[in-house]
Amino acid sequence: MVWLDCPRRYRMQYLDRPRPLSRAQRAHTSVGVATHNALAGFWDLPPAERTPTAVEHLVARSWIDVGFRDPDQSAQWRVRTTRRVTDYLRGIDRLRQPLGVERTVCLHTKTLAVTGRLDRLDDRDGELVVVDYKTGRAALSDDDARTSLPLALYAVAVGAMFARGCLRVELHHLSTGKVLAHEHTPATLARKVAEAESIALDLRRADADYADRGAESKLFEPRVSPICMWCDMRAHCPTGQLVGPEKSGWAGLEADDSVSVQPSG
Repeated sequence: MVWLDCPRRYRMQYLDRPRPLSRAQRAHTSVGVATHNALAGFWDLPPAERTPTAVEHLVARSWIDVGFRDPDQSAQWRVRTTRRVTDYLRGIDRLRQPLGVERTVCLHTKTLAVTGRLDRLDDRDGELVVVDYKTGRAALSDDDARTSLPLALYAVAVGAMFARGCLRVELHHLSTGKVLAHEHTPATLARKVAEAESIALDLRRADADYADRGAESKLFEPRVSPICMWCDMRAHCPTGQLVGPEKSGWAGLEADDSVSVQPSG
């Protein structure tokens, strides 16, 4: 969440008006958007048409030529992305229609109202499973699935919508072909909801202070970290600029770059 990464970025992105201009989209985001769009479009096809050729057309139709070093790099990554999506789909049951694709879900409690969109919702022999696609290079583990607040909230929302439990959440990492999974319990999901409610209360206090003090509010100090080198609002944050040189638009694609703080897709 933006607030947890950096309150200053949260303020600029969601509260400041006019909103400061953010940097152009990076190439790894373009790859992620095209990948998600192609995977969503795949399930709209009749089963007989779910072929590698169809995947190639879906990726081409969704491709965004933004953030790359040059047209050659963009073309190379379009081919690589097509191969990754095809390889991923070869490893799953392409005839088992998901219960939902790009489905909007909502969660309401006394202190929290959250709306999100699932990449995919599976019904596997009566078990509801939340699936989230990841396209970044950063290595993932089952711990990432276990600690993910959005995935847990999706599971709670799905359980409420379908009036049956949803405990399993999965990260499908297309870069490695790995599935990182966690099986929640009602107790662990309740703790995640409590965590989200605590964050929501912090945001309400911060939003109220901004309404009273504007940009002079002290609740939006920058949270300095290596992420500053990737920040879309870096041009408006002198503190963040001191962390190190800004990452190039295509840095998230190159193997010789540090991936420990790369924003993942």
